Amino acid sequence: MAGRRGRSELRIPMIDELGQFALALALALSLAQTVLSLAARIRRDGALAGAGEGAAVGAFAAVAIGFLALIHAFVSSDFSVLNVAANSHTAKPLLYKVAGAWGSHEGSILLWCLMLTGYGAAMAASRRLPFALKASAVAVQGALGVLFIGYMVFASNPLARVALPPVQGDSLNPLLQDPALAAHPPFLYAGYVGFSVVFSLAAAALAEGRVDPAWARWIRPWTLAAWSLLTMGITLGSFWAYYELGWGGWWAWDPVENASFMPWLLGTALLHSAAVTEKRGALASWTALLGLGAFILAMMGAFLVRSGVLTSVHAFAIDPRRGILLLVILGVAAGAGLGLFAWRAPRLKDEAAFAPISREGALFVNNVLLAAATATVLAGTLLPLIREAIDGVPISVGAPYFNVTFTALLAPALILLPAGPLLAWKRADALGALQRLWAAALIALAGALLSLALVSPRSALAAAGVGLGLWVATGALVEAAERVRAFRAPWSEVGRRLGGLPRGAWGMTLAHLGLGLFAMGAAFETAWRAEAAAALQPGQSMRLAAFELRLAQAGDVVGPNYEAARLLIRVTGPGGRLVCEAAPERRVYAAGGQTTSQVAICPGLLDDVYVTAGDRRDAGVGAGAFLVKAYWNPWVRLVFLGPLLMALGGLVSLSDRRVRFAVPGRARQPLAQAPAE
Repeated sequence: MAGRRGRSELRIPMIDELGQFALALALALSLAQTVLSLAARIRRDGALAGAGEGAAVGAFAAVAIGFLALIHAFVSSDFSVLNVAANSHTAKPLLYKVAGAWGSHEGSILLWCLMLTGYGAAMAASRRLPFALKASAVAVQGALGVLFIGYMVFASNPLARVALPPVQGDSLNPLLQDPALAAHPPFLYAGYVGFSVVFSLAAAALAEGRVDPAWARWIRPWTLAAWSLLTMGITLGSFWAYYELGWGGWWAWDPVENASFMPWLLGTALLHSAAVTEKRGALASWTALLGLGAFILAMMGAFLVRSGVLTSVHAFAIDPRRGILLLVILGVAAGAGLGLFAWRAPRLKDEAAFAPISREGALFVNNVLLAAATATVLAGTLLPLIREAIDGVPISVGAPYFNVTFTALLAPALILLPAGPLLAWKRADALGALQRLWAAALIALAGALLSLALVSPRSALAAAGVGLGLWVATGALVEAAERVRAFRAPWSEVGRRLGGLPRGAWGMTLAHLGLGLFAMGAAFETAWRAEAAAALQPGQSMRLAAFELRLAQAGDVVGPNYEAARLLIRVTGPGGRLVCEAAPERRVYAAGGQTTSQVAICPGLLDDVYVTAGDRRDAGVGAGAFLVKAYWNPWVRLVFLGPLLMALGGLVSLSDRRVRFAVPGRARQPLAQAPAE
């Protein structure tokens, strides 16, 4: 038995050391990837290019080994690893032990590097990119790997050792021990870092001086993948904040939320701008700038969350010296990319002009509004930090600022959105497009008027928001109907057209439909949410809108790594109809002594009754009573369903082979250079 124990104790450290060696090897391979790919481009040498691509694949494999070593350390509760000792506990469920691998600063940086090298390996393995563009892009991706892996190895080692291992770890923040949040970072980082490929391809195209329709088509699948995954990641994070934090809402314009939202906005603009560059050869320099900007904002988000300048439940307040290093990385990468753009952009000429009333014109206005909205969010996020850094006086930019400024810019974009796909390229008939949207306009107007007339208290702005969401959603369906000539051609022909509709078109319809549903849900839920709070003893009740909440009983329960006071609350609707029995909890985690609220949600078709339990009064008037807070969130289901449809739309478009691979003949030629050139 002693011999077996000895071998086991030796085996775990060896895995940790193997992981550390693999991460150092990944740094060396990323450096080799950069040097070899640059040499291949300069010398037009296919063998050197292949070596650089092999180094990219090797870097990904090495980071993956380091990542698996960290997961092994968490699962086996190896407290000789500092990261594990600070963020795990033997009593923690297995899922959260695994998720703990990316629940800390060091682990999240490792996950970032895993995604970065994974995308680099995928780009290197592609056989469809032109030689010159690919070699340059693989070199840029390798340089990004050198920056981030170097930071991880020298400043944020996830497998660093502790001299005297503790018997027990400190455990992960209980708020982060949640299935949605376990999946949130991988999706979020897959979206964040996916824009690194677009950044690399944009920098490579600028260096080559060839930002053209072929290039726009090459970046399209990478942009779609990153945008779809980022949409999913943001949605999971919002859903987690909704049902875990206990404040009843789903978006608070928190700086950490904004850090993920800004790359998403620019990514949305990039999707539309790239379509113009691909189809018409216009907006080339603008598309390249968006390709650089989306990843620059993703890196800025990494800096904000991990530098210690923000305090949030999902931010990592760490040693400011590491924050300075992240700022240096941001400055080097952003400075190089934007400097390259400043050098090359004056030489980039659009191939085609277009009239203001055209599909290009509509997409251009869409881009201007999205860029302005991004600037608004960026200003509201950074200005308080800059002001405090200058004179030490903290200022607050809250939800009212964002709601007013962002909505003012988003509303015109939503108004124009349904007409855009119905406009022709180059020059279009605006009146003809609007005539085809008459049914959508009537439905939207009717929805707005009904909301204003039937829902109390009356809110003209909220009713307009509902109408605007209906306009976008029904406009997407009208556009799909126009594609198949529904109600204008024999049904046999409609069926034939429906079967032949490309998945890219279906993806666009789903994304626009999801955006409309989200706008409806957000407007309705924000304006007409109801809330109530009371200190209740068993047998007492309180009113919430049309519902009555009665505390039936209270008791103590023991979980796998916590103890909790659990309430049983009967929720009844009009006429005494039982809606559900909610069981919110007030939990205390032994490791760390943290207290959290476990929300209970009674789901309806579109609505939620949302109940949280507070502390128990132990003395004085009302001793033994629990503070109960409850919210009625109407149409909140649309807030989460809409973005899921948007992400699904992006993935459906990505599944279209023509989106991923096909390049029109006129667009293929400019960048298709052979190594022997």
